[in-house]
This record gives sequence, C-alpha cells and structure tokens, in this order.
Amino acid sequence: MRITQVTPLKEGFEIEIPNIASDKSISHRSAIFSLLSSSPARIHRYLQGEDTLHTLQIAQQLGLEVTKEGEGMVFTPPPSGIKEPFDVLDCGNAGTAIRLYVGLLAASKGYFVLNGDAYLRRRPMNRVVKPLQSVGAQIFGRDEGNLAPLTILGRPLAAFDYQSPIASAQVKSAMILAALQGEEASFFSEPERSRDHTERMLRGMGARIDEDQEGRLTLFPLLGKRLDPLEMTIPADPSSAFFFAVAAAIIPGARVKLQNVLLNPTRIEAFKVLESMGARLHYSITSETYETIGDIEVSHHTLQGITVSERISWLIDELPALAIAMALAQGKSRVQNAKELRVKESDRISVVVNNLRLLGVEVEEFEDGYEITGGTLQGGVTIDSHGDHRIAMSFALAGLVVPLTINDSACIDVSFPNFLEILSSIAKVTHESQTSR
Repeated sequence: MRITQVTPLKEGFEIEIPNIASDKSISHRSAIFSLLSSSPARIHRYLQGEDTLHTLQIAQQLGLEVTKEGEGMVFTPPPSGIKEPFDVLDCGNAGTAIRLYVGLLAASKGYFVLNGDAYLRRRPMNRVVKPLQSVGAQIFGRDEGNLAPLTILGRPLAAFDYQSPIASAQVKSAMILAALQGEEASFFSEPERSRDHTERMLRGMGARIDEDQEGRLTLFPLLGKRLDPLEMTIPADPSSAFFFAVAAAIIPGARVKLQNVLLNPTRIEAFKVLESMGARLHYSITSETYETIGDIEVSHHTLQGITVSERISWLIDELPALAIAMALAQGKSRVQNAKELRVKESDRISVVVNNLRLLGVEVEEFEDGYEITGGTLQGGVTIDSHGDHRIAMSFALAGLVVPLTINDSACIDVSFPNFLEILSSIAKVTHESQTSR
C-alpha cells in the first residue's frame, strides 16, 4: 500500500499544465463504441489509467484489435461483430465500464461474465440491470442481479420507453447501446439532462438519436448497419483538471492555466460553482469537433460559501474536491440532492465528512449531502482514501495548506496516473510503501 505525504506551500504558484490526464469518459466510450464501427478508428491520447485500460482489454476480448500508430492507437472492429469471449471480463474498479458493457452485451449474441475488484463488487448494478431485464435481458448476479459478478446471456431485446428515476449518464448510455441493437425505435428520458458524451459521439459516428425540447431521446436501431469510425484526439479530463483549479483557488497568489480541457457544458459545472464562490476563471476555446475544447485559467480570490443543489449529475465527481474549497471558504456551504455520492467508489458523503472532521472542520452530514462551515484546517493527520481515487486526490489538495498523510494513494492511478507528478511540481510530495492491505 502506498502512503503519500504532502507538505504545505509557503507561497503562491504560477503554472501551465499541458499534460492533464485525458478524459476518462470519452476514453471509455471510444473503445466500447469502436466495437460497433465499420472500419478502424484512430484515437490519440487514450487515457492510460487503470479503469480505461480495463475497458480496452475487455474490448479486445470481444474482438477489437488494438495497434499503435505513431503516438496514437488504431482500434479495428471485429469483422463479424462482437465475439463471445474465452474468459471472464474484468472491469477492475471501473463502474462506467461494467454498466456500459451490460447494456451493450445484453443485446449481443453470446455468453458473457462481467466482474471487478472488491470495491466494484459492492457497487449497485440494478440501475442498469432492472430496466434491461424489463425488456427481456437475461442478466444474473448476486443480490438478484444487483451485484457483480454478472452473467449475461445476450439476446435480442424489445423496444422500450424508459423513464429513468435518476439522472445518470451510465444508465442512459447502457440503454442507448441496447436500443441501437434492437429492431424498433426506443425512447429514454431522465429527471434532468446527464452528461451527453454518448449521444454526441454516437451521432458523430452516424447513429440517429433525436432529442425533443424536454430532453426525451428517440433511439433508432442500426438494423445491421455499422457505424462510422471515430477519429479524435481525446481532450484533457475536466474532472481531473478541476483538482488543480481548486489548488489555485485556495492558495493566495496562485494561478494555473489548464490546457486542452474538454469544455462540454455538462462537464464544467464544478468550475462554474468555483467561479460563483469567488475564484477568477477565464475560458478560451481552441477546438470544436465532436466536443468543445479549450484552456481554463484559474487564479486565487477569497472564496465565499455556497449552496449546491441543482445539476448535481453534472458535477458529482468533483464534489469531494469542491468540499476542500468549501472548507476554506468564508461562511457555510451546503451540498444537497447528492445521495448518488453514497454509491461511488466509496460512500463519498460519509468519507468526506469524516476526513474533514479529522482536519478540524465543522461539518454536518445529511442523507443527501453535507453542510460545511468554512475557516481553517488543522494538519498533522492521516486521511483514509478508502481506495477511492477522487478522495485521495481531493484531500491531497488540503495538504497544500496543512501537512497531512494519505493512506492508499495508489488508487489515484485509476484515473489520473500523473496527478502526483504534477502536484510535485508545486509542492513537496513524498511516498512510502507498507504491506498491502
């Protein structure tokens, strides 16, 4: 187990970061969607994180051929469609991988078993399993299909008109992937619009996905047609970039320029919240193809408390990092309607609350969020990441203000392998290893 110590900064910093980890969501999808394409896709900057590498390995088990081409990769689809794998499909810690693959494979001919690590096997799968079972999917697992390992007997599924009770890009993506393999149009709606990479990318590949003014999707089947291949350079992940946006916001005299970041409106809500708290932000668009891409400059300014209760699905991954900014803001901040945090890689509500209390922060826990009274932090404590990469990285930011130690920091490699390398360019970061848990 890797243990990381972070030493506080004595002054501000100015830095430009061109090498933020590639977008995790788009990386996952580029591999999965390429299984449905008609010819080789060319992908640059595929994220070399543990989660996305598990997704890519599974795609290869399903017939995708992966070769290197210069600094990029070529994804050649299986000529006869998805093939039945020889072995169990290991998703590691990747919730996106297992839920999207459930949707894809439930409607694909074959026998499939999806599994993951100890953390993933505790995460709920009914949100995708139940709606798929309702239209004929044969999916079996522990706790009546709610927990992995999941066994799937792929078969044609009926058309559906599904109204999801939660706003979730994973649920939406799973249902879209199932619908594309159907014989009639299906429909999907959710309480509020979730992240829309799946729709954007699949439309760019030639799929017909219509959306009305209320956000209801009409999903037209491919009817045997293969999709056009992707050709893209994957931008920097805004969820990863946000850690360094918070670092600049909480350190007096600090400024950071985050380069080549995905600027999709459903992905930069956390930046908008940080801006509402008082941080200075400037956006510059540099490219627009499948997605809008650009640079974000962030500089320090005194932060004020804020209530966050809307568009939670747009910033769910950034809430732990935002909690550090809230802990150093003036006044009280509150997060509401975020019960989804309890079923991430850890129970992020409980873990954020407990770790903030270790740092001397006054915080009250609720079923769907928490209230933080901002002020100062008390250092010299050990933070437990609970194997959750976003918890580890979020509390590493607190280490820029007070000295602290983070247990099980190796989980960071799941999504942002060079996070600690970048952090080391602005602060002293040291590591030690202990016997694995």
